[in-house]
Amino acid sequence: MNPARQPFGLRFWLVTLAALVAMVVTASLGRWQLSRAAQKTALQAAMDERQSRAPLQGAELAQALQSASQEATAPLLHRRAELRGQWLPEATVFLENRQMYGRPGFFVFTPLQLADSPRVVLVQRGWAPRNFLERTRLPEITTPAGPVQLEGRLAGPPARLYEFTPTAQGEGSSRIRQNLDLAAYGAETGLALAPLTVVQTGAASDGLQRDWAPIDSGVDKHYGYAFQWFGLCGLVAILYVWFQFVRRFLRPGRQRGA
Repeated sequence: MNPARQPFGLRFWLVTLAALVAMVVTASLGRWQLSRAAQKTALQAAMDERQSRAPLQGAELAQALQSASQEATAPLLHRRAELRGQWLPEATVFLENRQMYGRPGFFVFTPLQLADSPRVVLVQRGWAPRNFLERTRLPEITTPAGPVQLEGRLAGPPARLYEFTPTAQGEGSSRIRQNLDLAAYGAETGLALAPLTVVQTGAASDGLQRDWAPIDSGVDKHYGYAFQWFGLCGLVAILYVWFQFVRRFLRPGRQRGA
């Protein structure tokens, strides 16, 4: 009997079922990644729109920071702000293992007592390199005394890194820290902290660099994942057609040639 005309057996249908399941799953994952990309695109547009607004300042900024919850102040994230106040240098902390230009160092945080509000805002002032010969040595930075004015953008709490030491033991024990929790830091210092932080922008000063990476929602990675899933779906389809159909018709010709 011609092999190309042999009836399809159990193995054929099992392979067909497996291929269909694989294609449905990978195609669904690809579509899910595209939907995530659409969400991130909308998020990026919202962030760009917030950054294009006029900076918050003075009484407007003070009123916006009156809320005590991060959820209520979430619409303020990524807004530009102009702050006036006075540094509280005794409460400065240095978050370690933070990079700039691929070099590890510190993100330096200092509270700023606002001039127009009883609120205190924690400011991410910039980045400074670490001395690896003396790991406990703090970088040399300058903190101006008296009233200061600075520009920045509103941000959430400092990003957390994985740490081997439990939070309760790792925070509050030193000016050099791995992570910083706003609520715990506020209780530790007794400061009336705003639920948001400020990332200071502008030229390097005070011994600190401020070449912050652009705010990116990460939409490109979702397009990359979608391409991989759709590519895998197409590969399964090609392999299925090749082994289940094409080879069935090529096999008789090879047998005659032998």
